[in-house]
Amino acid sequence: MKNPELERNEVLFGADPMEGILAVEPAGKNAVKLFLREEGGNIAIREEPFTPFVLLEEERFLDGFKENFRLEALSPGNPLRLLALFEDWPACVKAKDHLRKVTGESSSSLQAPYLFLSDPVHQYLLLTGRTLFKGVSFGDLRRLALDIETACAPGFEFSNPEREEDRIISIALMDNRGYEEVLFGAEMDEKRMIETLGERICSLDPDVLEGHNLFNFDLEYIVARAKLHGVKLSWGRDGSTPRIRRSRFTVAERVLDYTRVDLFGRHVVDTLFLLQYYDVTARELESYGLKAAAKHFGLAEEDRTYIDRGRIQWAFEHDPESLMRYNLDDVRETLALSELLGYPFFLQARMFPFSYQNIFIRGNATKINALFLREYLRRRASVPQPPVRSTFEGGYTDVFVEGVVKNVVHCDVASLYPSIMAIGDLKPRGDTLGVFLPLLKDLRSFRLEAKKLAREMTLSRHEHDYWEAMQQTFKTLINSFYGYLGTDLHHFADPDVAAEVTRRGRETIRSMIDWLRREGALPIEIDTDGIYFVPPDGVKTESEAVQLVRRLSESLPQGLEVEMDAVYPAMFSYKRKNYALLDQGGNVVIKGSGLRSRGMEKYLRDFLSEMLRLLLEGRGDEIPDLYRETLGKLDRHELDVASLAKTETLTESLDSYSQKVKAKKRNRAATYELALASGRNYRAGDQVSYYVTGTDRKVRVFENCRFASAFDPGHPDENVAYYKAKLQDLYKKFGEYLPRRVQ
Repeated sequence: MKNPELERNEVLFGADPMEGILAVEPAGKNAVKLFLREEGGNIAIREEPFTPFVLLEEERFLDGFKENFRLEALSPGNPLRLLALFEDWPACVKAKDHLRKVTGESSSSLQAPYLFLSDPVHQYLLLTGRTLFKGVSFGDLRRLALDIETACAPGFEFSNPEREEDRIISIALMDNRGYEEVLFGAEMDEKRMIETLGERICSLDPDVLEGHNLFNFDLEYIVARAKLHGVKLSWGRDGSTPRIRRSRFTVAERVLDYTRVDLFGRHVVDTLFLLQYYDVTARELESYGLKAAAKHFGLAEEDRTYIDRGRIQWAFEHDPESLMRYNLDDVRETLALSELLGYPFFLQARMFPFSYQNIFIRGNATKINALFLREYLRRRASVPQPPVRSTFEGGYTDVFVEGVVKNVVHCDVASLYPSIMAIGDLKPRGDTLGVFLPLLKDLRSFRLEAKKLAREMTLSRHEHDYWEAMQQTFKTLINSFYGYLGTDLHHFADPDVAAEVTRRGRETIRSMIDWLRREGALPIEIDTDGIYFVPPDGVKTESEAVQLVRRLSESLPQGLEVEMDAVYPAMFSYKRKNYALLDQGGNVVIKGSGLRSRGMEKYLRDFLSEMLRLLLEGRGDEIPDLYRETLGKLDRHELDVASLAKTETLTESLDSYSQKVKAKKRNRAATYELALASGRNYRAGDQVSYYVTGTDRKVRVFENCRFASAFDPGHPDENVAYYKAKLQDLYKKFGEYLPRRVQ
């Protein structure tokens, strides 16, 4: 689906309208190959010249450089005022090395008086103004999902591709055009399975290979087993083997080490990354596992087959039909998850000068920076350097009332910070071309139009999904403009302007609070751009609340719009950014790590959720009974290990952990001790689930723990005293909010 007016915006979509580009790959020293989808679905391959570049502050930095290059002077106003163009990529890399020696600054240094971009595909897309997928719909993209099941030798917790007997026993494949197949280990040996997998990839010719935890498990495992059998994985569109390297993926505060795999002419997408992105804002996933995610999003079919990890080998030997169904269900859910969460990233690939695979691992600020850089290169304008690091006060948050409050209205300022930037003409000082504000205003207009179109009742599902994904993409970009301003990593950032934006934001929210109080309302909580409040006595209905919020909006400067989000029958206000809401449908929504922490065991989260529900529903006198009931379940070993276990993510390598413990730079931790004892190749980003053993409530957990998968319900050995003590502590923590307490 196309929107001609939208896609004519050259700053957002690039100046070159070429359609059908599926992938761009380096081809030799000074060319790239374009893989294009033609009408009718065939793939065309076109070779195009490529001129790599470096941006410079001073011409003298290239004095004595032996390779050929030409310099173009850029329009003045910013430090990076020279464009050096090279005959081929090796010469550009040599120039980077030369500049490091001459200036004393590496290309990754924020103080480097030059800019070298290490991705030749990114450079090509920046200079040409081309992007992927113009004229291609998401449904046209050929996506193939892959999932493997593996054997595990007796006596071991996990499969290991280095152990000969831990072979691949099943490979499920499914694409978005109706193909599905299981390559099964009872019907062919492992070597033939891997060879057949390669044949299927070449014959199906997918644009995208997808999987869940694809990088750190499936592909890594297949590569290791292929090496064992001497099988060449000719999976690239040119018959090349996968390019493999260690890499790192960062989303918010989370860092995942992973084994990156690149396939020539194709893209590799790990749906685990999609879940990480989703949960940055949603904060509602209990687990990043495929099965849990499929249930969460309603993607799991009623007759879905489930097999415990420890029963995979048994199923292979005794119930192969169930294992094949299970394996196919995995790829079916992977495709569904990718379709649900991947559409906005597909649309971003039309806008940003990155490969589709790299769209998933580049942060929003990096993407926005690339838009500005592309436009400045197109207009041959000088580029600013990243700003000097500085700090400034953030948004306004506060709590005025704690405990349970009835009849609460929530309103917020639509895109508060972007609106302040737009109406106040607040832009980075280095934006000499004036790209920042017009682009922001265009994005806001496009988003409003996309939201309107998404609500059209006559739309097909495909059309609705397109416009909904488009408006979500624009929302993400719009809200990232402020975050971009406040960084010190990007060329057009300006922390001083970001500080002014937040100052005006705080003023706006305070003026709203003052207005509400004058009207007789009771403010409860402020969360940066939104306010929870109890309306005045005279406001009895939702329509009257809407009128109140409309008058509040009219009290603000033109360009700032207050929207009423919802009316809640009850709210539990705990502390800043930590609260629970009872909506009109009877659902409880919990916000904040103080009330919904992944660091809390599931039985505690369940208890707290039910306690909050009882408080919100006015049934607080039932909470002591809930407390006693949960204590009893612990005494009787009635809670399963999934309720008691903690799942934690390794934030550093096992070697790093061991060295720090030895140097007394950190304490021992259960997750790492279990990982070390397992003999498995754990790394940063991997998760470990464990429960606590022993009999003393004050045990040293790292000495009294076991993998959750090792728990035997027939001989329960969980530390009942420890888990009861944690429940008692939680109960006491919220005691002041209860109608009565059990001492």
